[in-house]
Amino acid sequence: MIVRDTGNGWQIVMQTHHADLSGQLCRAWGSNGLVAPRPEGPLAVVSVRHDDGWAVWERAPSLDPETDAPRDFLNVQVLLHLDFYRACISAITDEDPYAGLLASMHGAGIYRERYGAQPGLELRFQEDVQARVDAFVAEQEASFPGRITALGISDEERWVNYKFLQVFDRLSLYFCMKDLDAGEAGELAPIPVDYDGNEVTVQMEPRGSWHVRLDPYPFAESPATFTLERRVLPKTSWESDAEFRADLFDTETEVTQITVER
Repeated sequence: MIVRDTGNGWQIVMQTHHADLSGQLCRAWGSNGLVAPRPEGPLAVVSVRHDDGWAVWERAPSLDPETDAPRDFLNVQVLLHLDFYRACISAITDEDPYAGLLASMHGAGIYRERYGAQPGLELRFQEDVQARVDAFVAEQEASFPGRITALGISDEERWVNYKFLQVFDRLSLYFCMKDLDAGEAGELAPIPVDYDGNEVTVQMEPRGSWHVRLDPYPFAESPATFTLERRVLPKTSWESDAEFRADLFDTETEVTQITVER
């Protein structure tokens, strides 16, 4: 779950809903000198499915025992995360081997600061099981050469497409984690300009509730509209995980429209 404190309540976005938005961004990307990802098919698959493993945990989400707030995705037990991410990578690979390579890179990259794209990224309980984390990363990285050879792609191409996946993931997280009701600025880098190594930083400037200007603008249409499914729960003192889950799943999902313009 992606959890944002709204003051009077909690905005909660399930990881699969966040990933649905990532897929929308992927399919719309490419304009104003910014190349569209290619091949689009595998990028669209992995953008939508890169967090499928979370669906297992989100069947029975829990409270953070230290704060009694809904447990955010960065605060989930790491050993659980490693297990369901292995399953996620395997399932995506079965559908599309190229998407599976990128999912594997994404899973490993979570524990390597997105391979330099997001310095400081770390799951809360990572250090407690660092040896198991390192084994997971080594396991995934050992699979990369065979996957690349089987796909017949260049190392340069797979790194550009890895960065594209991080762009769609992190831009979606911006919409999920920032106060877009009131408007909150942000920036995102590195953004691939092409497949030759050129990159830029995109600035996000609020223009109203759930209305953002991007510069440089990456989509073919302006304005572009996207949707995000979320739940907003009033703050309360839950006595147990079961009480929280009952409230969460009894709360109707809202479909929020996001407008992005040049």
